[in-house]
Amino acid sequence: MSPSVIIACFWVFAATLTALLPMRRQYVPGLSLLIAAPVILIWLGYDHGWWIAGLGLAGFVSMFRNPLIYLYRRVRGEHPEIPK
Repeated sequence: MSPSVIIACFWVFAATLTALLPMRRQYVPGLSLLIAAPVILIWLGYDHGWWIAGLGLAGFVSMFRNPLIYLYRRVRGEHPEIPK
């Protein structure tokens, strides 16, 4: 396996473990995973083709749909609630 696939697998495991944490403890690891994802997806696309990166992007959006919706609403000027 290439290093990009191995790093992507570690990212998936880290995201799964982060999802198991209580909501108040998900912010710091979740934010770091959110920032690292585009870099890993570009690396995957470079190594294995952009359709693989597209599949990874679909998985990323599926896993981080709520934070992405929250960020989208903040950019639009809304003030969405943060879950407790």
